[in-house]
Amino acid sequence: MSELTVAARYAKSLIDLAQEQNRVDALKEDMELFHHTLKANPELKAVLANPIVSHSKKIKIVDEVFAGKMDKTSTAFFKLMINKGRGEVLYATSQEYVNMYDLKNNIVHATVVSATDLSEANKKKIIAEIAASTGGTVKLDAKVDPALIGGFVLTVGDRQVDTSIASDLRKLKKDFAQRVIAV
Repeated sequence: MSELTVAARYAKSLIDLAQEQNRVDALKEDMELFHHTLKANPELKAVLANPIVSHSKKIKIVDEVFAGKMDKTSTAFFKLMINKGRGEVLYATSQEYVNMYDLKNNIVHATVVSATDLSEANKKKIIAEIAASTGGTVKLDAKVDPALIGGFVLTVGDRQVDTSIASDLRKLKKDFAQRVIAV
């Protein structure tokens, strides 16, 4: 079974437990904290995923790093996963929980990459357009890439809209190359 499949199953069971306890939002915050902590500390992520490190040592690490910062349900769940020998999917499980939470609450993640910083008015317009087309709440991540020259690249889920000048130049170059070969 793939790591993502296992992580999704654990995340589903945790979200079901959180719903029973009426703690879905609190556990989402815990999963985000856990995910961001491991993302920022690759050594910690590697230790928790390492099958050579003992379960008791991993549990002690989770206790020391997250004591008082997480709901007891979250830490107990992570300890259970560690005891089951699933330390390698802790990181993916935390991300899957957040993904499932967002899906249930109709939260859409979008990324826009532009050649220069977008104004707040432009960001609001993009958010409004995405919200109108998806019917969900939009979380927009705006990035800058001067290599685009102008325009932007918008990614929502698995869809992408590329209006960048760099993309137009690549298409033009490809068209010229095909015409030269055809002649």
